[in-house]
Amino acid sequence: MTQDIHSILTEERKFVPPKAFTPRRIRSASQLESLRQSARSDLEGFWGKLAKTELDWQTPFSHVLDRQNAPHFRWFEDGNLNVSFNCLDRHLSTRGNKTAIIFEGEQGDTETLTYHTLYERVCRFANALKKQGVGKGDRVILYMPMIPEAVIAMQACARIGAIHSVVFGGFSAEALKDRIEDTKACCLITADGGHRGGKIIELKKTADRALELGGATVKNVIVFQRTGKTVPMISGRDHWWHEIVSDCDVACEPEWVNSEHPLFILYTSGSTGKPKGLQHSSGGYLLGATMTCQWVFDLDDSDIFWCTADVGWITGHTYVAYGPLSNGATIMMYEGAPTVPDGGRFWKICEKHRVTVFYTAPTAIRALMKLGDDVPNRYDLSSLRLLGTVGEPINPEAWMWYHRVIGQSRCPIVDTWWQTETGAIMASPIPGVTATKPGSCTQPLPGIDLDIVDSEGNSIQASDKGGYLVVRQPWPSMARTIWGDDQRYVDTYWSQFDGKYYVAGDSARRDSDGYFWIMGRLDDVLNVSGHRLGTMEIESALVAHPCVVEAAVVGFPHDIKGEGIHAFVVTKPSETQQDSDIVETLKQWVVEQIGAIARPDVIVLVDNLPKTRSGKIMRRLLRSIACKEKISQDTSTLENETILSQIRAAEPN
Repeated sequence: MTQDIHSILTEERKFVPPKAFTPRRIRSASQLESLRQSARSDLEGFWGKLAKTELDWQTPFSHVLDRQNAPHFRWFEDGNLNVSFNCLDRHLSTRGNKTAIIFEGEQGDTETLTYHTLYERVCRFANALKKQGVGKGDRVILYMPMIPEAVIAMQACARIGAIHSVVFGGFSAEALKDRIEDTKACCLITADGGHRGGKIIELKKTADRALELGGATVKNVIVFQRTGKTVPMISGRDHWWHEIVSDCDVACEPEWVNSEHPLFILYTSGSTGKPKGLQHSSGGYLLGATMTCQWVFDLDDSDIFWCTADVGWITGHTYVAYGPLSNGATIMMYEGAPTVPDGGRFWKICEKHRVTVFYTAPTAIRALMKLGDDVPNRYDLSSLRLLGTVGEPINPEAWMWYHRVIGQSRCPIVDTWWQTETGAIMASPIPGVTATKPGSCTQPLPGIDLDIVDSEGNSIQASDKGGYLVVRQPWPSMARTIWGDDQRYVDTYWSQFDGKYYVAGDSARRDSDGYFWIMGRLDDVLNVSGHRLGTMEIESALVAHPCVVEAAVVGFPHDIKGEGIHAFVVTKPSETQQDSDIVETLKQWVVEQIGAIARPDVIVLVDNLPKTRSGKIMRRLLRSIACKEKISQDTSTLENETILSQIRAAEPN
């Protein structure tokens, strides 16, 4: 019960906005409060005014919000627009020669694209897609390295009204196949490979394997030549990117779509085995991406904005491919790992390209912090004016290092809370306005009605008690449904309080200043290196191995990744391999089934799992064991209480 969650975190440090920082968007506490009050008094008027002034519409909307089919809310539904037009065309007359993308590959190659160049490349590729028979409403899977062509492909899909679904390049063939089949995609866009961690990631090879496993709806595969590595090409199905765009026109009329037309589907893990394809709209999503870039990152024409997230995740959608470009900003893109050739790579890029706003995950901050202060101190980071964190709550020690060493005690830090489901940032400090506390996302943004409630839906005000983090009013960038499964969307996010609130799945508390502190997940979704992974997916992969009878997966605190993956596995009695060999075999098996991000940190082989008499595995007890905690939960419902001591004895020291 959430009433029983008590906060043990005490953080008293508070930092007023640095005097050296001059905000350019929201400039004062009074302006911020005015925006919040405007939204509280007239939510629809607040968002409607912003949609009219901040986005370009081909057919203006007359109705802001339709609540009739709640929780499937519809925003600006009688208006038509095009997301690519808003990100590119409308900037050409004033920013055509301005840099849109600065790219650096892991091997050191660089490229700069102006808005005019980006527009032409998007149009060329959009025309190439149309020649392949891709049109409005068709689904297109992207399985790409972190290169400009990934953004170009996303924007090209948006331009012709196709619905893209980006799959992170670290996922396995099986995971890629599942997403192809769920979307019934007609086209797959990939590359011969990508550079990551000093290695070539063989994307085309994995894509071919995925299509061997299934995905019969895919008729065309478009391959970008990134590494020059020889890859097999199937005649009639596979096409080289550079060949199909060679005779395409540099202009492509945008497909004007309804505001509620799906822009993309992005898969995120759930507490059941099947990933959820979150479906986001065009108009509402773009408005959220646009406004949060202004409010949270204080972006203007002089900024060089670097969000280090891959486009395979929601952060890379909102704060690489769409939000900054809608605002006419310059974005930095980097293909590779932060430690190649050494741990100074991020800081070298910031110095070389004069990055002004830097947005990354606590996972990366902790990993780079461990290398010591000397590494970043070798670089000139004076161009930085604002820092941000995303992915999971940042621990205070990492926040302080980020503030002191990277920000040199002069850069505000925006610690942001949001989700794939929310589409855009929901809670964050406003730079130059909000006093910050290490580890707190502070307060909701204007127009976002966050609350913390108990299991009865009553608001919790006590600072030492946690509860369900909920959103009480709809917001434009919210996911509209789960692709092909409206009921699962309702059951997952709205059923807890009979449709009254959106339930985020996180627990949180509110301190005496009204600041929000995220305390962790309420379900069995793990947050590993900023990526949400469902335990059921990992368990399913483990059980699929011939030697495994049963498996249970839980999370445990990890110094670098935030949360590590701990698996308890029951093997078949006939298994004769050494335990250490089985463990390594199973870790590699999970990598092959799901991807390297899901590789278990710890696998413990046990004779049985703690179950209730009805057969339910008590994962809460396993989580306590994995975290080296004393078991305080009720164990009376267990079928065999002695199993706990047996499992604890099998744990590594």
